[in-house]
Amino acid sequence: MFSASQSSKAQFLDKARQAREERRELKERERAAVQIQALVRRFLCRCHLQKEIRREVEDFFGTAEPGASKRSALSVFRIARKLLFVFNHKEDKERFEKLCRCILNSMDVENEPKVWYVSLALSKDLTLLWIKQIKDILWFCCEFLKQLKPDILQDSRLVNLHLTMLVTFTDTSTWKILRGKGETLRPAMNHICANIMGHLNQKGFYSVLQILLTNGLARSRPSLSKGSLTAIFSLALRPVVAAQFSDNLLRSFLIHVMSVPAIMTHLATLTPERLAVMESHDLFRKFITFLSREAQCRDVCVCLEGSHTLCLLGNLVYLGSLNDKVLEDETAHFVGVLIHMLSYCQKYVSQKKSNLTHWHPVLGWFSQTVDYGLNESMPLLTKQLQHLWGVHMIRILFSDVLSKKLLENQEIAQLPTQPVSPQNSLPMKNLFKRAFQKSASVRNILKPVGGKRVDSAEVQKVCSICVLYQTTLTTLTQIRLQILTGLTYLDDLLPKLWAFICELGPQGGLKLFLECLNNDTEESKRLLAMLMLFCDCSRHLITILDDIEVYEEQISFKLEELVTISSFLNSFVFKMIWDGIVENARGETLELFHSVHGWLMVLYERDCRRRFAPEDHWLRKDLKPSVLFQELDKDKKRAQLLLQYIPHVIPHKNRVLLFRNMVTKEKEKLGLVETSSASPHVTHITIRRSRMLEDGYEQLRQLSQNAMKGVIRVKFVNDLGVDEAGIDQDGVFKEFLEEIIKKVFDPALNLFKTTSGDERLYPSPTSYIHENYLQLFEFVGKMLGKAVYEGIVVDVPFASFFLSQLLGHHHSVFYSSVDELPSLDSEFYKNLTSIKRYDGDISDLGLTLSYDEDVMGQLVCHELVPGGKTIPVTNENKISYIHLMAHFRMHTQIKSQTAALISGFRSIIKPEWIRMFSAPELQRLISGDNAEIDLEDLKKHTVYYGGFHGSHRVIIWLWDILANDFSPEERAMFLKDTGDTLGSVLRGFFTIRKKEPGGRLPTSSTCFNLLKLPNYSKKSILREKLRYAISMNTGFELS
Repeated sequence: MFSASQSSKAQFLDKARQAREERRELKERERAAVQIQALVRRFLCRCHLQKEIRREVEDFFGTAEPGASKRSALSVFRIARKLLFVFNHKEDKERFEKLCRCILNSMDVENEPKVWYVSLALSKDLTLLWIKQIKDILWFCCEFLKQLKPDILQDSRLVNLHLTMLVTFTDTSTWKILRGKGETLRPAMNHICANIMGHLNQKGFYSVLQILLTNGLARSRPSLSKGSLTAIFSLALRPVVAAQFSDNLLRSFLIHVMSVPAIMTHLATLTPERLAVMESHDLFRKFITFLSREAQCRDVCVCLEGSHTLCLLGNLVYLGSLNDKVLEDETAHFVGVLIHMLSYCQKYVSQKKSNLTHWHPVLGWFSQTVDYGLNESMPLLTKQLQHLWGVHMIRILFSDVLSKKLLENQEIAQLPTQPVSPQNSLPMKNLFKRAFQKSASVRNILKPVGGKRVDSAEVQKVCSICVLYQTTLTTLTQIRLQILTGLTYLDDLLPKLWAFICELGPQGGLKLFLECLNNDTEESKRLLAMLMLFCDCSRHLITILDDIEVYEEQISFKLEELVTISSFLNSFVFKMIWDGIVENARGETLELFHSVHGWLMVLYERDCRRRFAPEDHWLRKDLKPSVLFQELDKDKKRAQLLLQYIPHVIPHKNRVLLFRNMVTKEKEKLGLVETSSASPHVTHITIRRSRMLEDGYEQLRQLSQNAMKGVIRVKFVNDLGVDEAGIDQDGVFKEFLEEIIKKVFDPALNLFKTTSGDERLYPSPTSYIHENYLQLFEFVGKMLGKAVYEGIVVDVPFASFFLSQLLGHHHSVFYSSVDELPSLDSEFYKNLTSIKRYDGDISDLGLTLSYDEDVMGQLVCHELVPGGKTIPVTNENKISYIHLMAHFRMHTQIKSQTAALISGFRSIIKPEWIRMFSAPELQRLISGDNAEIDLEDLKKHTVYYGGFHGSHRVIIWLWDILANDFSPEERAMFLKDTGDTLGSVLRGFFTIRKKEPGGRLPTSSTCFNLLKLPNYSKKSILREKLRYAISMNTGFELS
């Protein structure tokens, strides 16, 4: 009973709760319905009102009555209020356009004050409302400008409309209301304009102008008209002028306007009057002064990304090129600003591609975000930057250096202690004028003299300018060659800069710069930057000058000065290595080393090709080879670096000994040397005399690398298949090697050709007619390598350019194909360089970027670049044509043959072994030394057997005949036939043994460097028999 009562009570409560919930939900639904209805009614009402307003606006602007353009300012104001009340960018674009046109039309009406829209500013009741309205209208104009594309015709018209609105209402100069009696109102109206301008600035007016300018100018051809650009620039300048060039507005102008790509160039082209306005305000000086404060310059750079910082830099450089007076007055500040901005960009210049870098066409790999939209304007930016290394700006910046007079012959007459050289002081482009100059003016040789304080204002200024250009070279990596070419254009800049360097410090030259290396001060860094710039520019200059310009015309530097400079560089690099500076070098010090070393090696290689320096000029007298060899044995770093970078400071014969030592060590390591406990593996080959090349090729090409380096014994078989008598103690293999090399290098075989002048060998371009010609070249490379490896001298005179390729010099960034071309074809070289000097229009010659060659009776056209036969050679591309032609003749034509030969050669001879030799020295290593034979040295290495001794009369006669009766050619033939070479003397001794009977001819055993000499009774008989034996060219007959 009780439980039933409880259950009904619970049900009753539950029903009451549900009823409450339902009533509450009903009320919520009703309230929601009322809210929704209210919102819908409000929305519908708003839509209706907007439609009504828009219809009213349409009706207002749609009236086509004659007096429609003379609507009262008040009516325009009211309709504008209504439009702004419902304004939507997408829907009201056209209505807003009509409003703007209506307002502008009202401003053009003559003598109708009530029509002028600006007249409302004078109404006490409407002034504030009118100011707010015009501020809103002008900002809407700005927002439309951000979205418009000036390259689209329709948008271009709207750009003009909105710009006209902004120009009209931010300056009172066009307001008709202020004419005559209204002039008294001008100060008040100017104040209103300033108020409007201030409002726009706060909203981001300069950002709008930047977007518009970038859209219109950041392209190869600008899409902004002259009027639009004039308007934009006038608008940009107004706040700056109004604020009397305050720092805040100068900063905004620099960040948003001056950072637009090539804007100064576009102004000069489209509206030069604007540049005149800038000049009248002395803006360039104000920009430089503002940016000369480091904090402000850093702030501007940080606000701009790397690409835009570079654009600002380009515009400043262009402005500087137009303002000589300011540039001369503000050189220090201008240079400082450019260094700071370039250094900021340089922080983000990367050496290689990575996930964090982006490609920039001027800076290279860049670790900041790059605005790829600016890429189209990069050629214009580059043209602006070119003014920095143009002749005009170099003359202004380097005025202190260029104003110096290099001593002429009249002054030299008063200085007898100075050496005199009959060379011109200021080289000129015209060869005839140069020849005339040589007789009229003589320049003193520039040598370190010292005497100029390094802390003087003049030196500091020149150092800063050098730092600027050095920073430019390391930052603008993709146009580095352009910069170097510009800096070397003036013939007298580099010699005068060298003269300036020679005057620095108490003694001048080397000592000062070596001290700078040990001082980590700002002053030292600046001095080293000067040296670095001098080296980079001079190296570039000498690389692009041909032999006529270097040796005969002596452009920029006289040969005597190159001797002085190379001596300075040689000592500087040696000291840097030997004093341990290079071992631990990083950053700027390492860059300096590579710069100085690069210039040194360009001079050294030029001297190797055609000598300008005296004998032993490159050697270091204070470096004992024995000390160097000891340090190499101990793996001392400095000795290894010396051998890597400047092996030429060691005498050639010591480097040959070092090379032979390296070979011997490898032989010992590979077990190729006879020891008490083991004998080396011997490879035996059988060769038919009649098929020497074919048999040698078949049997040796299959050998492993180590087997080729090891002992190879040769057995000759005659035409009847019978073995020839004789034991091979290297002599038979030497004969085989000499004979096989003689055959493969015979031009008649067409594997190799001879040069037109001195008949030196290089791979034949038509050698592809041979089957397996690349395998043949690899085999030839191995044979040549084996000869060098064993110290066997072979008479193979190579062309200099081919030796350079064998050494790997053609991979160097300083390598110039044109410099090597005379070693291939001197006549062809003269013809090519005459194109370089051709004064007229080169296109008149009808040349194309192609090369026609007679190949086995058929004319073949080789294109130097894709489509080259249709590209004419012009004055602009003639230098490229010369280099392309030289590269084709010496590299492209024989690329595969050369690569195969080098591959075979390097399988025997390691590249690092021969890097310590120049091209002529490598030729001496292959073919022996053409120098006069040192008979005294040969005597020391001679051993006597069979009753002979040093005091024997026959031996005395022999040495006397060789010294006094034989010509150098006969002496050379004598040693060749006895098998003696520099290599054999290095490995052992020359041996003379008594032979009976006394009437026979002398004989030799080339295997053992042995001369078997009968005991002649008279000196005349000995002379006669020796002459006969060597003239028979049979190796004194075999014994």
